[in-house]
Amino acid sequence: MLDRIINEVKDAIVASVKGADDIITALRTAVKNQTTGVLKGAGEIGIAAEDAIAGVAEGAVKGASGIVASTTEAVKNTVHAAIEGASETGVDILTAILNVARGAVSGAAKVGGDIALISVAAVEGAVEAAGKVGVDTSKAVSSAVMGVIHGADNIGSQAGSTARKALLKAASLPRDVVEKAIRGSAKK
Repeated sequence: MLDRIINEVKDAIVASVKGADDIITALRTAVKNQTTGVLKGAGEIGIAAEDAIAGVAEGAVKGASGIVASTTEAVKNTVHAAIEGASETGVDILTAILNVARGAVSGAAKVGGDIALISVAAVEGAVEAAGKVGVDTSKAVSSAVMGVIHGADNIGSQAGSTARKALLKAASLPRDVVEKAIRGSAKK
């Protein structure tokens, strides 16, 4: 079922974004719509909301990566829009942020994205969305970092190490929060 969600979202993103005048707006709108639709129907199709939202993010990044300027841009905008969409469905937003980041990293890695760049982009997308949906930025960073680490570790130990190093070096992210989240992800 998860593979079906990923592929359907990927196809929907390609159909919505390809040829659009404003690709980023089209991507964000399509991702947001896919997120709300899948989350509202997750129980009916027998899949956990956490896996459903990760599948949306993975499929969206896979679909958008060949259309937008870079996989990094696809990740950042997908994470942002999926969080906005999730906020409209009543799911736990911090859990949603974690799973969106996890799915986005997974999708980006499958299309050859640079783990270091996509890791940072996923957290930056979460930070941007946090302000719009009224979530504490530090909590959003923490959840996104844990999702990125989980997604990268699922790819392999080298990917996990690369993600950790990139997140710690990113000037755009609060280092103390990133460090704490990385330590917290090691306990899970």
